[in-house]
Amino acid sequence: MDLKGLKTHLLRNKHVISFQDYDQLREDYVRDKKYLRLFGMSPRVFGQIWGEEHLKEMSPRLEQASKKLDNHYEGEYDLWLDGIKIEAKACRAINTKIRGDLVSKALSYSSKDPFWMNFQQLKPDACHVFVFIGVWIDRIVYWVMSRDEVKKSPYLSHQHRGGIEFQIGVTEKNIKSFDKYKTKQEYVIKTILLKARGD
Repeated sequence: MDLKGLKTHLLRNKHVISFQDYDQLREDYVRDKKYLRLFGMSPRVFGQIWGEEHLKEMSPRLEQASKKLDNHYEGEYDLWLDGIKIEAKACRAINTKIRGDLVSKALSYSSKDPFWMNFQQLKPDACHVFVFIGVWIDRIVYWVMSRDEVKKSPYLSHQHRGGIEFQIGVTEKNIKSFDKYKTKQEYVIKTILLKARGD
């Protein structure tokens, strides 16, 4: 239970607010922070397992990459859609100015606080399309980029000196630059197909 939840619990126990008021407060709190639970996941579970499963739920055509689908597959990308190789990356928006665990640093989409999302281990030559998933406590944002768009991004940099993996950092300062890649959830699959064709 966080501090706000504890205060509400104490108010209810001391009969300062009615159960109906408490119930409404709780409902408002949960609605405004519907993705807060994702900030409590370990990095691997969130980035790999949740991110990929979340995308696969959008369409039965989206499959886990495997040698069964691609004889040359060696784990270099995540998902497969009608011959299109897709890399899925998920990051959470956290306040970079405060200390604490991810849950305590989690931000709402409308927050003016500084944040940092670092989409890592990018291998542009290993896939056709990237789907970047940005998570705030109250919103999920999807950016769909072709590998060429990723390669040409001014925010792409080497993850390690001399390495073959790259990264893209999204912050409050450059997020508007990614608006042209932003895609509504219901159009993610269609956008993947368009990007793969070079449209």
